[in-house]
Amino acid sequence: MAFIRAHQLNIMVFMSGICCILAFMTLMIESLPRRRKSILVLMELSAMLLLLFDRESYIFRGNESDLGYFMVRFSNGMVFFMSIFIPHLVTQYLKDLYQQNDPYTIFSVTLKICDLLFAVGTALIVVSQFTGLYYTFDASNNYQRAPRYVLSYVFPVLIVMLDEIFIYRHSKQLSKGYVCSLSFGIALPTIFSFVQIFFYGMSLTSLTIVLMIIMFYFYALNDLNHAVTEAREKEIKMYKEAERREAALFEQTAEALANAIDAKDKYTHGHSTRVASISKKLAMEAGFSDNECRKVYFAALLHDVGKIGVKDRIINKAGKLTDEEFEQVKLHPVLGDQILSSIRQSPALRIGARYHHERYDGRGYPDGLRGDAIPETARIIAVADAYDAMSSRRSYRDPLSEDVIRNEIAVGMGTQFDPKYAGLMLRIIDSGEVN
Repeated sequence: MAFIRAHQLNIMVFMSGICCILAFMTLMIESLPRRRKSILVLMELSAMLLLLFDRESYIFRGNESDLGYFMVRFSNGMVFFMSIFIPHLVTQYLKDLYQQNDPYTIFSVTLKICDLLFAVGTALIVVSQFTGLYYTFDASNNYQRAPRYVLSYVFPVLIVMLDEIFIYRHSKQLSKGYVCSLSFGIALPTIFSFVQIFFYGMSLTSLTIVLMIIMFYFYALNDLNHAVTEAREKEIKMYKEAERREAALFEQTAEALANAIDAKDKYTHGHSTRVASISKKLAMEAGFSDNECRKVYFAALLHDVGKIGVKDRIINKAGKLTDEEFEQVKLHPVLGDQILSSIRQSPALRIGARYHHERYDGRGYPDGLRGDAIPETARIIAVADAYDAMSSRRSYRDPLSEDVIRNEIAVGMGTQFDPKYAGLMLRIIDSGEVN
């Protein structure tokens, strides 16, 4: 206490400078709600003025000049006013804080009483300036406490107490830690106001009010950080939800298109879905990532989209196709490529459509690619497509047995099929997990 008493004027200058800096820094926070920013800046500037006026009242105490006569009275009056104005700003801060957390908050009579106490307390300070209700000055301009001096504490303290009551009544809207720190910050100046009654000549209340203002600044930063984090999490959640919906829409559209394709051939209903499922299993066996497996699945699902451009009578012909008809069927990879070329965000879809009839030995169509020159996705789909074609009923034959299918795939390794994916297909067949 002796140190504070000896150096309090210098401490006041230092802390008023801190308040000024905080006010400037608060103005620079663009993301802070405008009303709350205004309240915080007013708090910080009010705390700065409180300290400066309190300091001036000490400096001019006992100064018998005309300037001393004016300054000691004006400074003391402003100290009393700032001491009730700052708690009033705290009330306004609470209103804005709780309204942000719950826009439908209806403020109880508690905060309305706080506003009334501020009005009455301010009026009594003005009255005291002319009547000596709170303090008087002697002929040497020395400050003297009046008998009713304690009354000056009543209004700020009541405002603070009612603010505390309001916080605890609505504590569920804020985190427990935030409520505790906020309550402590508000109560701190009140505690030291009672201490100051017994330590005349020390401005403990003014100094602790500044500490409260500093705490409120960090509350604001914490609020801002919480709001930014919450907004970022919300944005990520919305992005993921939009991504999920977009993926679901794409999947549903692709499945609808695949069903439309399969509907052209009464003997191959569900062919595209089965080929997609088998292709995905092959990709998984090959160690593809989940995202890569998904791409393979949809490329396989739409691999026959070009059949939309082939006449129904050719697709559903019961007997063997003529050379001219087969040439029409061989156009469907190119047609599929053209149809899917408009989906620029998923270029991999074109690969399955255009190259799934290429052969590993280069004797396929439409481009006669050989070996690894055939895109990997297409090499996977070629094996899956052949398996489903052999295992499905056709107009000219019944489904082939598993042993016959296995033998055909084994024979086609290195000629019709990529040996790697044909081998994986044989492994899946042997495991009995094709379907």
